[in-house]
Amino acid sequence: MLNLLGQSVSRTCEGTSRRNFLRVGSLGLGTAAVGLPDLLRARGEAADRSSVRDTSVIWLWLGGGPTHVETFDPKMTAPVEYRSAVGEVATSLPGVTIGGLFPKIAQASNHFSFIRSFAHTNSGHGGGTHYVMTGYDYPPADNNLPPIKPSLGSILARQRGASHPQTGIPTYVRMNGIYGDGAAWLGASHGPFDSAGEAQRNMNLQVAVDRLDDRRGLLQGLDRINREADRTGLMRGLDAFETQAFDLVLGRAKDAFDLQREDPRIRSKYGTGVGEQLLLARRLCEAGVRFVQVNYSDDSNNPAWDQHSDMPKHALHARATDVPVAGLLADLKRRGLLEDTIVWWGGEFGRTPYAQDDGTGRDHNPAGFTVWLAGGGYREGHVHGATDDFGHHAVTDRVHMHDLHATLLAALGLDHTRLTFRHAGRDHRLTDVAGRVEERLFA
Repeated sequence: MLNLLGQSVSRTCEGTSRRNFLRVGSLGLGTAAVGLPDLLRARGEAADRSSVRDTSVIWLWLGGGPTHVETFDPKMTAPVEYRSAVGEVATSLPGVTIGGLFPKIAQASNHFSFIRSFAHTNSGHGGGTHYVMTGYDYPPADNNLPPIKPSLGSILARQRGASHPQTGIPTYVRMNGIYGDGAAWLGASHGPFDSAGEAQRNMNLQVAVDRLDDRRGLLQGLDRINREADRTGLMRGLDAFETQAFDLVLGRAKDAFDLQREDPRIRSKYGTGVGEQLLLARRLCEAGVRFVQVNYSDDSNNPAWDQHSDMPKHALHARATDVPVAGLLADLKRRGLLEDTIVWWGGEFGRTPYAQDDGTGRDHNPAGFTVWLAGGGYREGHVHGATDDFGHHAVTDRVHMHDLHATLLAALGLDHTRLTFRHAGRDHRLTDVAGRVEERLFA
């Protein structure tokens, strides 16, 4: 089994536990059943392939709910108790400022469509996460009930096919799990690439995402499998899906996950921490993965952006994302990949504009906050919508959760009104009927 492991367990302010991990696959080399080929075979049989644009998505999740006032909507003309506590910085867009801790992102703002009027109605961590991940409001999520709808990544996996028919590269990969990121009733074949199998007689290879710079153990193990396969002639006896599994784990996947292959000058532009995950996301998209989910988290007991009374914590994580995000956008542009790669930034909700507790934090607020999109044919250097003068409610060109899903799918060449799935004897819409494509976000 090849496991990519992130942080072990984190908890929100509501006490919800989250185990964050990515299991890449299991590969049997003896008489034991081969787990990954079985998964690929099931995915190939389950695929509902259609005409989908060859566009990738890097979904950067800020778990806990980042404050929009200190990130991308600083409201510096509001009274002091409402405005950004970290000031503002001028962007590359005339007259547009963002939070003062993002100087590198500010310079790259000509690539972004800032949506300052995003909104939904669920203020719970679990419920808000389920809403953004799936497009469906599900308040029981705050009580740790299982998700009931498929995520956007799983919808894409169903339409595109969960694995590439020749290389076996998965369509949907996650780094650190997020509640609601699975396939629900679409079935496991459309879930994120997170396969597992009995490993009693299988080769077991593990590497932590947190230690992506240490690749020797992984590469030595893969080389050992290659030599064993050649010696025994095992490859000649494998069917197409088993060969595909070997190609995935021993070929393109090995190269895609090897950050040592990057020019050190490029790695330096991403930085460490989440930067390594974003660099890996770029490499995976370049190798053919079409939906890469990156969950930015830290080592504390709470998600990084769950900042009720801790503005210094916000400052820490804002600075930690500034260089990597700007580095990702510059790298995609330099490689000619930005037009075919959508980068999305956001969390489950924003934060209230008024201060909480001792004045250094903010409470949950889903009524109006900022997310942004870049690349993939979206308008560059665009600010869409607005909240009120204090930053509490979306008041101009409001973009609901349903609209965001419809608009993202449209960029991938999918008409969300025609996406249905037969489940429990009837056809289910994969997106909410209320969603509309926000055409003004496209170039």
